[in-house]
Amino acid sequence: MSSAADESKVDARMRWIKRRREELGQLTDPDCNAEMGSGPMNQHGKPQVPIGQHVVKKWPVLDLGHQPVILREDWKLELTGACEAPFQVGFSDLMSFPQVTEQSDFHCVTTWSLLDSQWSGVRFADLVAEARPHGDARFLLVTAYDEEPRSGVPYTTNLRLDEALSPDVLLVHSRNEEPLTSEHGGPVRMITPRLYAWKGAKWIRKVEFLTREQLGFWEVRGYSNLARPWANDRFSG
Repeated sequence: MSSAADESKVDARMRWIKRRREELGQLTDPDCNAEMGSGPMNQHGKPQVPIGQHVVKKWPVLDLGHQPVILREDWKLELTGACEAPFQVGFSDLMSFPQVTEQSDFHCVTTWSLLDSQWSGVRFADLVAEARPHGDARFLLVTAYDEEPRSGVPYTTNLRLDEALSPDVLLVHSRNEEPLTSEHGGPVRMITPRLYAWKGAKWIRKVEFLTREQLGFWEVRGYSNLARPWANDRFSG
């Protein structure tokens, strides 16, 4: 494909993303009377360390007890459901999308925060624009390669489409200029800097666009559906 054709395709995706963000409205936080956190501000104008969090230097490893080992050449991501153009990408396909490197923080619901990581990958919105969800598709269910060992239930998590289109939601293959390790979800995982980290699936393998919301693995087990760190929004009810 020519460079001009590549640029035209990127421009078309950017126009679709802009139009859909306008239709869905801006991502907003719920009103919260509690203190939001402490320390310097992040790029979104919020305290870098949300309320109830403590800073760690080493990235902890949390999972369901199953760490799949997936080679880059074997990794596949399917985008399906209520969309005009369902498709599948492999690792080399992902690398053909515009690559970005951005710095953001990582907030785990178990009260730790890893600050100032440098992530490299693809804006998730670029893949969403390629699939073109239907006008009434306002939710996503994301499925990972890992599963709960006893039940065999795969890891899932859900997002609103407006959250998924946030420009800081990435599919990342590298952190701090090193390939993402398997224990942290490599070869590719999602990151959701404005939400608790369980919303960003490790070992991501499928994204389904939905017209009705479907809760994910932790959401049905009592974790908050909103998962907003600066509202201390950890559990439902």
